[in-house]
Amino acid sequence: MDQYLWVLKRNELALIRELEPERLALLDEDGLLALHRRVRRARNKHTTNYRRKAAGEVPDAGGRGAAARASDKSRGRAYVFEEALSIVSAELARVAHDAAETLKDERLERARAGRSTGPKQDGNGSAPDAGSGVVLPHTKTTGGLKRDASSRSKGARRQAKRDSG
Repeated sequence: MDQYLWVLKRNELALIRELEPERLALLDEDGLLALHRRVRRARNKHTTNYRRKAAGEVPDAGGRGAAARASDKSRGRAYVFEEALSIVSAELARVAHDAAETLKDERLERARAGRSTGPKQDGNGSAPDAGSGVVLPHTKTTGGLKRDASSRSKGARRQAKRDSG
């Protein structure tokens, strides 16, 4: 990646400097997401520019291989931002994983302490229903909420027809 830094402009270099380990360590998950978004946009821009330029050179150069040589700067920029995106993505994945593990540990600790956010447990270890304490049987469905509702309303219409006649 260092060999291509000479092709970058000043503002692009500033974006790449944000990937220094000391600066990445200061960012939280939201900051990393914002940086990831900016690097991804730059990568997409330079990749698109490289492909367009190389495709435009093909007829004049007589082939894709010869046209690629004419786009060295564009290809270098695209490469730098591709590498930068992989660095930010890896750091973001690490931070997100750490946050998920911390949240999981907190929830497990609350559950062990009896302060779970889930349903309250009664004396025998089972969770009572929110209603009157009567456990409702499981109702089988056909697999579709609309179909079940339609079937119930059809039955209600039939019953109403019988009742009125």
